[in-house]
Order: sequence, then structure tokens, then C-alpha cells
Amino acid sequence: MPATPDYIRISDEIIADIRSGRYKAGDKLPSIAQLCQQYLVSPSTIQLVNVRLEALGVIDRRQGKGIFVTDPKTWLRKP
Repeated sequence: MPATPDYIRISDEIIADIRSGRYKAGDKLPSIAQLCQQYLVSPSTIQLVNVRLEALGVIDRRQGKGIFVTDPKTWLRKP
């Protein structure tokens, strides 16, 4: 069975962090460089994470400001 791609694993971990309350609506996520160090992956992998999270409605990218968690009520479903 093939391993789960890093970008899916990492985005799922970030979603789990939001569910657990580590990140709340309006919180700024760590920078791409910080996430690269934390997960030991390349910037292109973190870009894929951000694309996936944005497509799911989990984050809002603001040019020059950063990446912020959206209100989980708009996208979070019960497990």
C-alpha cells in the first residue's frame, strides 16, 4: 500500500491541530520556512499543503500578511 503523500499528512495534522484548539479562528499559521523545519519537507510541499487547506476553506491567504485560520464553523464537520 502506498504511503500517504507528505502534503496530505501535514494538512491533516494542521486540521487536527485546529480541531484540538491549538489553532483558533483568526490565528496566523507559522511561516513556510517554519513549517519546512517543523515537518522536514521542502517549501514546495508546504505550498501544496496551503493549496489543499485553502481549497478546503481551512485557511485564508492574505498577500503580505500571512496565512490565517478561517472560522471552523464554516468548514469543520464532526468526525
